[in-house]
Amino acid sequence: MSRSRRTEALRWLTQAEDELKDAEMLTKAQRYYLALFLCQQSAEKALKAFIYDHIREPIFTHSVAELLKIAESIDPTFKPTSDAKRLDDYYIPTRYPNGLPGEVPSRYFDSSDEAVKALALAKEVFEHAKQRILKK
Repeated sequence: MSRSRRTEALRWLTQAEDELKDAEMLTKAQRYYLALFLCQQSAEKALKAFIYDHIREPIFTHSVAELLKIAESIDPTFKPTSDAKRLDDYYIPTRYPNGLPGEVPSRYFDSSDEAVKALALAKEVFEHAKQRILKK
């Protein structure tokens, strides 16, 4: 049974919103490495939600930068959110010690400023995608 594009988009948008909320809680709890990872995940899923609302094919990339390019090709208003490609920096190194030679992610990522900036980028992408999906 195949879901409609709209249903699939809303599923992805819901997950993106929940992960954004979790990232906010983890930032307050000073669990920055997890907050940073969830910021990347939220932006990725919000972009996939927007894309799924317009095309049916599965999307296999996890890169916010690549997803932004796809979203921008559908709707040029995504261009101002392109700074969010920086969230890709948190996809691997926040989870794996071998992503940070000689370091441990849970100890390395220790900056509330970094987490707050990542949250702002993720929120910008989420809100932009949400507005484009819900206005349709």
